[in-house]
Amino acid sequence: MNHAQLIAKGLEWRGTTLRYPFDPDLPVLYVGSKMFALFGHTGECESVNLKADPEEAWLLRQQYPSAVLPGYHMNKKHWNTVVLNGDVPDNELLAMYEQSYLLVKSKLTKQEREEIE
Repeated sequence: MNHAQLIAKGLEWRGTTLRYPFDPDLPVLYVGSKMFALFGHTGECESVNLKADPEEAWLLRQQYPSAVLPGYHMNKKHWNTVVLNGDVPDNELLAMYEQSYLLVKSKLTKQEREEIE
């Protein structure tokens, strides 16, 4: 999967918007007022920063050491950088992506969550 495919998939979810708050070359997907996916590059490869449960984040780093890294410029306990180099199967990547969306959505205010639903 690549940035374009992930962005298209993410925009299918309720309350999701695409913004460029940091740089015109760094797309960010938000649910409500909070970001859940930051798209960038790690070396020559596209990558995406995703929120994760801390224990699962660590396990994913162990399972995919060349593709799942502590979140670049993020809280390393709660965010992973996933290098889109093909090492993580698409179904696993999509599960991580959806989990990021759901984790961030769950932390929105009650009013924001209700507006999205």
